Amino acid sequence: MTEALPVQVPLTREAWGIWKSFQVARRNLLELIPEIATRQPMVSGKTGKRWHMVMDPGANRRILRDAVDDYPKSDVTKLILEPAIGDSLFIAEGAQWRWQRRAAAPAFSVRNIQNLGPVMTRAAERSAERLEGAVGRAANVMDEMVAATFEVISDVTFSGGEGFDRAAVHKAFDNYIAQTARVSLLDILGAPSWVPRPNRVLSARVMREMKHLADSAIEARRGTQPDVPDLLDLLLEAEDPQTNRRMNTAELRDNLLTFIVAGHETTALTLAWALYLCAFDEKVQDRARAEAQAALGDRAATVADLPALLYIRQIIDETLRLYPTAAFLSRTAKKADTLCGREIRPGDTVMLPIYALHRHHLLWRDPHRFDPDRFADPKSIDRFAYLPFGDGPRICIGASFALQEAVIILATLLARFRFSRVKGRDPKPVLILTLRPEGGVWLNVERA
Repeated sequence: MTEALPVQVPLTREAWGIWKSFQVARRNLLELIPEIATRQPMVSGKTGKRWHMVMDPGANRRILRDAVDDYPKSDVTKLILEPAIGDSLFIAEGAQWRWQRRAAAPAFSVRNIQNLGPVMTRAAERSAERLEGAVGRAANVMDEMVAATFEVISDVTFSGGEGFDRAAVHKAFDNYIAQTARVSLLDILGAPSWVPRPNRVLSARVMREMKHLADSAIEARRGTQPDVPDLLDLLLEAEDPQTNRRMNTAELRDNLLTFIVAGHETTALTLAWALYLCAFDEKVQDRARAEAQAALGDRAATVADLPALLYIRQIIDETLRLYPTAAFLSRTAKKADTLCGREIRPGDTVMLPIYALHRHHLLWRDPHRFDPDRFADPKSIDRFAYLPFGDGPRICIGASFALQEAVIILATLLARFRFSRVKGRDPKPVLILTLRPEGGVWLNVERA
């Protein structure tokens, strides 16, 4: 009897032309990945322009670390995100990226991340209180995880909230992504970046209004002396140790908006997928619950509990393998190169389909199976075969923040509740900008 597997996306076995590729990309970017990409180190083709999908750890190391300046973010990535988050850490290249990274790094130190733990603990407690109202019925835990993680990121960025409508910013950015993150036919054709993409032009007004709100809040904060500094306070004081340069209001705003969006949606998605997987495998859920209850009793998890929550951390790691929130990285080659024995020309699109990398048959045993014990010894895994946060100098600056938050919230919920699947309502993984569960994650909720 074939073992049941968690939901996955059937990858294509066909070669598509431009129009079919465009239609599929608008629906779900994962469906563009050929099935052979889970069995070969590299796949190349031409759809409007030359492209390569790379699933080889050695080549990934070259793209993300050894020759990182030769593989900047792709033109399509910049076209989608630049109007919203400007020349922030996520978009900037070269010297502009380096000085911002040096300046921001201390704000994301281990000590500062741990100091934000109480905010995460309070959010976990309130999430559990809200889920009490869902006991005995089905609930969309995706919505609840979005609420919990947005509460955290709001409190650690604009903790005072003076003159800043956090909900309005959240709504504006969500609408922007819904309108602009889907691939344009002009992107598929490889049209130059200066050719306007109509859907992105139409959403510019919404983003201008959102940026004005953020700018006003930043200016209002300048010169204040907080008792407990939040992320905005830390970035206001941030300084590049090499140049003594500080971020101006626009740079602060673009980076804060990046952290707000990336810092809550990605963690919310990870938690929702983790709850689905725990409902999928009751033995995993029971083992995790026993660990959480032994460590926590009837209270919410804290930073001090993390060393006792190792199996729950493994669940988070395995969730990010099966459902990586950033499931598709894209770069544009600046120089001629060779990857996996194939020619790379300047201007070629080089993609790292993380979804395929994490399910590659040459890199993972039973790759579609949910098995948190893969991560019992993280050192045994090639770091460039597992890239939920990227790697190299541009590894996600908020990775430690996200992992700490995810373990605290997941442990708190599993200690108190039992989750089970709703028949006929398994989520469908759909990648637009992030890997989202189409239709939400509906689970039955019972007290543990």
